[in-house]
Amino acid sequence: MKSKKVMFISSTGGHLNELLQLDSLIKKYDSVLVTEKTKSTINLKNKYKNVFYTLYGTKDHKISYFFKFIFNSFRSLYLYIKIHPRLIVTTGTHTAVPICYIGKIFGSKIIYIETLANSKSKTLAGKLVYPISDTFIVQWESMLKLYPKAKYGGWIF
Repeated sequence: MKSKKVMFISSTGGHLNELLQLDSLIKKYDSVLVTEKTKSTINLKNKYKNVFYTLYGTKDHKISYFFKFIFNSFRSLYLYIKIHPRLIVTTGTHTAVPICYIGKIFGSKIIYIETLANSKSKTLAGKLVYPISDTFIVQWESMLKLYPKAKYGGWIF
């Protein structure tokens, strides 16, 4: 039987900051939070009961990033099998893309929230997840021109 879990996932930094604006939803549902493990995210376990981590990686270090991305993709598969969320909510970026595709293959619903930081151009994660998302939310009305099937949700803050 499928679990009714909701997975909230994003990379660290601004994407995570946006995702954490959904704090009341994270706490309301049978949720798990997934992000990269850094000094700034390690204390999330004190606030949320189900927190899982992936490796932190930055595209500035292309060789190590490639291997970390591959590792995180396998980690995403492991986490998906372990948690089997019915719904995946994400603000992006590279940490979230593999889990969205894995989730789509196995029947999870995908809600993607495009970052507030972009008001005139698509993010790479947005471009990759847009075709498979069940709900794609933009925070700027101007982004509806770039993502015609998106829903305008206003600022998450």
